[in-house]
Amino acid sequence: MFPVLSNEEIAPQLHRMVIAAPRVARARKPGQFVMVRAALDGACGERIPLTIADDDPRAGTITLIIQAVGLSTRAIVAVPAGGGLSDVAGPLGQPTEIERLGRVACVGGGVGTAVLFPLAKGLAEAGNALTCIIGGRSERYVILRQELGAFATALHVTTEDGSLGEKGFVTLPLKRLLDDPEQRPAAVYAVGPVPMMRAICELTRSYGVRTIVSLNPIMVDGTGMCGGCRVTVGGKVKFACVDGPEFDGHQVDFAELSARQATYLELDAHGCRIDQQLARQI
Repeated sequence: MFPVLSNEEIAPQLHRMVIAAPRVARARKPGQFVMVRAALDGACGERIPLTIADDDPRAGTITLIIQAVGLSTRAIVAVPAGGGLSDVAGPLGQPTEIERLGRVACVGGGVGTAVLFPLAKGLAEAGNALTCIIGGRSERYVILRQELGAFATALHVTTEDGSLGEKGFVTLPLKRLLDDPEQRPAAVYAVGPVPMMRAICELTRSYGVRTIVSLNPIMVDGTGMCGGCRVTVGGKVKFACVDGPEFDGHQVDFAELSARQATYLELDAHGCRIDQQLARQI
């Protein structure tokens, strides 16, 4: 068992959990993830891939941010401080290539901001001038503002309903950055819903700005064996769990990715959550 040291709800159905996992904390690098399972009715639930949002190697802990969307994820966030998780396997995936590029923009949408956080922190620590742009449906869904603001050179917030920051989408402040030759970033890192990442890549392509996206397609084992996270990048088949999760966004086949992500939408609409259905197949 992996002890849960703290568990707090930071947005609707979104929990930040600190887990004791010393080996993972010592080995983890920005961009990597773990596969997590919680006990579920006397058995183990589905394996859930979760980006390691932060770590404390001295304390032997990692921080995970989990969105409760189905049976297994609800079971994970239901574990209180003092309880434990059945499995925390990792770190998995390829770490972020941290470079000193000068000006860098990091764009996060909704829960994708949790995945963005370790990338942004690593880029800032490497000496980059970091502009962070984060957004959500409303103020309640915008997360990690203070944490990102602690090391970002500039922080922009957007909400779809205008309840916080600028009304609209994250592409609005990003376009202003790209239009300004003195502020234009050397690279953009984008994490969020597939339509958001696709829109950002279409925007940056015309400016010739390198754009890295972090993909989170459906995964079962996290080792490349199941093939569930198959994506096409630059015309070649890749697996997000072992080749990624980060890829050149201008090379990603977003149409194919969107179609694959919609595989379980009909089941979900009838009340069978995605992770519940996958758990039956393991």
